[in-house]
Amino acid sequence: MITDNRLLTKLISEGLKKVYFLSDFHLGVPSYAESLKREKRAVQFLDEIKNTASEIFIVGDIFDFWFEYKYVVPKGFVRLLGKLAELSDAGIRLSIFLWATMICGSRIILNWN
Repeated sequence: MITDNRLLTKLISEGLKKVYFLSDFHLGVPSYAESLKREKRAVQFLDEIKNTASEIFIVGDIFDFWFEYKYVVPKGFVRLLGKLAELSDAGIRLSIFLWATMICGSRIILNWN
């Protein structure tokens, strides 16, 4: 872990950024209140890494239950989806792997950039 801010600033200015792997948020269980706490922590973490990330892999189970629709987003957890869109707009590559407990369409990997 880099603890010297000058070194971190130098690495970032030279284009050396990090790749992050995240998983198992399981938003939707056991309750809305508990999921909301996890969602807010995830959004805060993503906000903290946005200046050091070149790529983020989300390797499954963001949501405990999900249907993939072509033109709509299911109700709930739009904070996380909005943050992912913001990161993608900033040029951070996002790769999202869908796993067993996520009900989805035929795609296995979603690449936002």
